[in-house]
Amino acid sequence: MWLAIAGGLVLVLVVAHSTWTSRQSQPKQAEPFLSNDELEALEVLPTEVESIEPDAELEQSMHAQVTERDIKSQLDALIDVIATIELDSPVSGEAAIAALPPIRRVGNKLFVVEGLNAENGNWESLHTQRYYSAFQAGIQVANRQGPLNEIEYSEFVVKAQAFADVFLATPEFPDMQEALAHARELDQFANAHDAQLSFTLQARKAAWSPGYVQQQAARLGFVPGVIPGRMVVPSALPGLPPVLVLQFDARAAMAEDPNQAALRSISLNLDVPQVAQTEQAFARMCETAQILSDAMDGLVTDDNGQILSEQAIQMIDRDLRQLYDELAARDLTAGSLQARRLFS
Repeated sequence: MWLAIAGGLVLVLVVAHSTWTSRQSQPKQAEPFLSNDELEALEVLPTEVESIEPDAELEQSMHAQVTERDIKSQLDALIDVIATIELDSPVSGEAAIAALPPIRRVGNKLFVVEGLNAENGNWESLHTQRYYSAFQAGIQVANRQGPLNEIEYSEFVVKAQAFADVFLATPEFPDMQEALAHARELDQFANAHDAQLSFTLQARKAAWSPGYVQQQAARLGFVPGVIPGRMVVPSALPGLPPVLVLQFDARAAMAEDPNQAALRSISLNLDVPQVAQTEQAFARMCETAQILSDAMDGLVTDDNGQILSEQAIQMIDRDLRQLYDELAARDLTAGSLQARRLFS
C-alpha cells in the first residue's frame, strides 16, 4: 500500500513538473485589457457618457499643414540638379500634369517637375486649377543608393526635354560635369554623416508572443505599422517619418496561431537624419528600451549582442550631438525635407 501511495505521489510530481516546464516554455501572452468587472461596468457606460466631437479647429489646422506641405516647392539646388523651362504664356496645371512622363523616376531617383505659380510667383508642386508661367525639372543628385551618374543625368535630360517639347519650350540644363562632381561630393558627405541606430532586446528566460510584445509596446505609444512585425511611434505632424520603429520577426506576426509563436528578441530602431532633433528621439529610444526590458524581463544589447552600458550610451549621445551640428551647418538639419530626401 505504501509503495502504491509513493508511486502515486511520484506520478503526481512528474505530471506537475511536466506541466510547469511546459508553461515555462510557452511564450508570454498578452493580458486582457479589461477585467470581467470592468467589462460589466462598461455595459451602462454608453447611456451615461456624451459623445465627444473632434475639435474642428484642430482638424482644420492639421489639414492646412498637410496641404501646405503637398503644395510647396521641394526642389533645392543643394541636393537637386535643376533645369529651368521658360514659357511664352501661362500653362494650366491640368496640361502640365498630363505632360509628365508615365515613369517619374530616373534610376533610383525621383524625377520632379514644379511650376511657378502665375498668381503668387511661388514655385510649387503641380496642381490642377492653377496656372504656371514657368517650370523647373529636377533630379536628386544623391541618396542612400549612391550619387547621380552620367547615364542617369542623360536620362534626366531626355525626360525634361520631352516635357518641355509639349509646350514648345527649351530647357536650360546645368553643366553635366559640375553636376556630377557635386553629386559625388554630397554623397561622400552623406556617407560620413548617416546614422541608423538599433538596440536589441533579448529575452532572459521565457520567450514572448507577438501579442505580448505588441501590448507592451502599445503602452508606450507604438502603433501597428504597414509591414507585419513592425510598430512605430508616429511623429507629432502627419506625414512625417516615425520617431522610433520596433521590429520583430514578420513570420511570427503572420503565424496561424500568433500566441504560440515565440520571439527571443526584438529591435528598436532610429533613423537619425529622418527625425528632427527636437523630438529627443535618442533619449526616448533609451527610455523605451529600458522600460520594455524591465517589463518583459529582457536585456538591452547592441547589434553584436553586447550589453549596452551607461558609458556607451553617453558616448553615442555625444556623437549624435556633433552629428546634428554638422548636418545643420550644411543646411541639412535632421528632420528637414532636404535631409529626409538625401538620407532615403
